[in-house]
Amino acid sequence: MTPQVALVTGGASGLGRICALRLAKQGAKVAVVDLDSAGLESLPQESSNIFPFLCDVSDLAGFEGVLAEVRAQFGFIHRVVHCAAIMPTACLAEQETETIHKLMRINYGGTVNVTKSVLPAMFEKGAGELVVFGSTGGSVLVPECGAYCASKAAVNAYTEILIEENRGRGVQIMLVCPPLVDTPLLQQAVETSNPKSVRDSIEKKRFADPEFIVDEVEKGLKRKVEILLPGGEAKFVMAMRRYFPRLLWKMIHYFNRE
Repeated sequence: MTPQVALVTGGASGLGRICALRLAKQGAKVAVVDLDSAGLESLPQESSNIFPFLCDVSDLAGFEGVLAEVRAQFGFIHRVVHCAAIMPTACLAEQETETIHKLMRINYGGTVNVTKSVLPAMFEKGAGELVVFGSTGGSVLVPECGAYCASKAAVNAYTEILIEENRGRGVQIMLVCPPLVDTPLLQQAVETSNPKSVRDSIEKKRFADPEFIVDEVEKGLKRKVEILLPGGEAKFVMAMRRYFPRLLWKMIHYFNRE
């Protein structure tokens, strides 16, 4: 069932934008939170059901202010889709310390801020859906993406435990772990260290279609899936990491050689 009110973080581009536009098309009032002002400003031109809010999810007070405004204007937020993330890349020994901390503040800290802010009202009502985008990168580790992988490992662990600790409270929490997806995050990787794994994926088009990922999310919500691995590649690499971690590392090193 389409929620009457939804909130999407990181909704100015990529997966978040697709989620926001689909929800709006289905009739939901959608609050979109992002730091991309240009992307936000263009969204209402595509749907009158979208309401943009310029906000950094790593700023708890700022996000809580947006949340209060959305609730005052539209009421209970039935679905929250948390997509906001960044992906600057570099070898860990060479990456700026502040960049590594920034990745954790936005990717993991933002997840903590969003979930801690939206869940109390859902628990009180005994209803609602919370979708958190983690990544296969939180388990399948990639050279030059160490800080990003670490931040997503934290997101994956945090959300899985959140699911287990809150069974029976009436709120559906789903962790989504996609593989590499064709979104603007790829461009961030290209513009920083441009890892070979990303270059090859772009050249050979070995990345997931974001429309497919959102399709899988919608199906997952209907099926009450808790941890969603969308697509065969996500399932394969996660199985490799679990059962054959050393072999997986050998494959990663082989495909990343220059």
